[in-house]
Amino acid sequence: MRIYEPDQFTLQALNNTSIELALDVPNEVIPTLAGDPAAATAWVQTNVISYTPSVQFRYIVVGNEVMPTDPISQSVLPAMHNIQNALAQSPAAAAANVKVSTTIRVDLLGTTYPPSAGAFADSATAYVVPIVQFLAANGAPLLANVYPYFAYIGSSGQVALDYAIFGTGGRVVVHDGVLGYQNLFHAMVDSVYAALEKAGAPNLQVRA
Repeated sequence: MRIYEPDQFTLQALNNTSIELALDVPNEVIPTLAGDPAAATAWVQTNVISYTPSVQFRYIVVGNEVMPTDPISQSVLPAMHNIQNALAQSPAAAAANVKVSTTIRVDLLGTTYPPSAGAFADSATAYVVPIVQFLAANGAPLLANVYPYFAYIGSSGQVALDYAIFGTGGRVVVHDGVLGYQNLFHAMVDSVYAALEKAGAPNLQVRA
C-alpha cells in the first residue's frame, strides 16, 4: 500500500495489520528536509517512528515523479540522505528495516525500445545517476511509475492496443534477443532495468 503524504487516520487504521506501507514525502516538503537535517529528523519522528512497530513501513518515498527540470530536483538526493540518517539514528529497531527511495517516470529514459537498449536520457543523467548510486549503496529499490496507456497513445499507431492492455493471450509480440514480451508493461519495466545497468547499477531492483 502507498499513501502520498502522511495521514493520521490512515496510519492509525494500519495499526497492527500485516499491510506494508510506502509513505511519500510530498514534493513540496522536500526542499525543507534537504536543507535542514533537524527538520528531516522531526519529520521521521512524527510520521514514522511514532507509529512503529505497529505500522509496517517498507519505504519512505522522497518525491513522486520529480523531473530534472523541476526546481526541487536538486533537493531530492540531499533529502534522501537526511531521511536515511534520521532513520539510522533512531533507537526504534523497526526503523532499520525501512528503505528510502524515490519514484521516477519512465520519461526519464531517452531510449526504451527495444527494452535491452533502455537508457536514461542525457538530460536526466546528472539527476538520476547519483540517486541510483545512493539506492544501490543502501540496498533500496527504485520505484518507477509505468504507464503503458501513455506509451500507447503516443506511439502514433506503432503499438498495438492488445499489447498495451495485456490482451495478447500469451502471444509474444516483441522479440528482443532471447527475450519475448507479451505486453508493453513488462517491456517498459525491463527498459528501466537496462537503463540501470548502463548507469552502473545492474543489481538494483525496480518496483513498478
